[in-house]
Amino acid sequence: SCNALSSSHSWIVSFSAKDMKHRLGFLLQKSDSCDYSSSQGKKEKLSSSQRVSQEEVRKWAESLENLIHHERGLAAFRAFLKSEYSEENIEFWVSCEDYKKTKSPAKLSPKARKIYDEFISVQATKEVNLDSCTREKTSHNMMEPTLSCFDEAQRKIFTLMEKDSYRRFLKSPYYLDLVSPPGAGCGPESCKRSHTHTLDCNSNIISQCA
Repeated sequence: SCNALSSSHSWIVSFSAKDMKHRLGFLLQKSDSCDYSSSQGKKEKLSSSQRVSQEEVRKWAESLENLIHHERGLAAFRAFLKSEYSEENIEFWVSCEDYKKTKSPAKLSPKARKIYDEFISVQATKEVNLDSCTREKTSHNMMEPTLSCFDEAQRKIFTLMEKDSYRRFLKSPYYLDLVSPPGAGCGPESCKRSHTHTLDCNSNIISQCA
């Protein structure tokens, strides 16, 4: 019985050692994966509220209109323009869009004057780049403001952004980081296999918009 007890004891010790080794290995492995994923997790949490589908992001490369009519696209483009110190263009465009939704005739004049003073007048704090003809016509419209009094000026600024800053935006990290975020593919399954494919997808989108 002593021999049986001794062998039983050695088996328990052996099992405990193996079990501990297995547990330790598991914990180390888990620790490594946690270290790797902790930063990823933080990024996920930070960007979870700002997620947008890759299909939608790629539509932004089709036209400036698609970009700025999407809430996340507008926010990304505004951030990019801010980095170039030209956010007054998108702010003017957004103000015009808001102005055209004015329902009360009594509010037209004060709202129009505010936009004019902020973006168009000679002493405007955020003066936009308009030609003298458009500026003069918009000034004339201030005498009797209508919902369309900023249409021409807004169209000119839209065209300016479309030909200039929009093209730079598509080649900037503000767009590229969204179209192919770190650790994710850029669309079809074939693009998710390697970093090379990711670069290929980005190159295709840039070449389409160049």
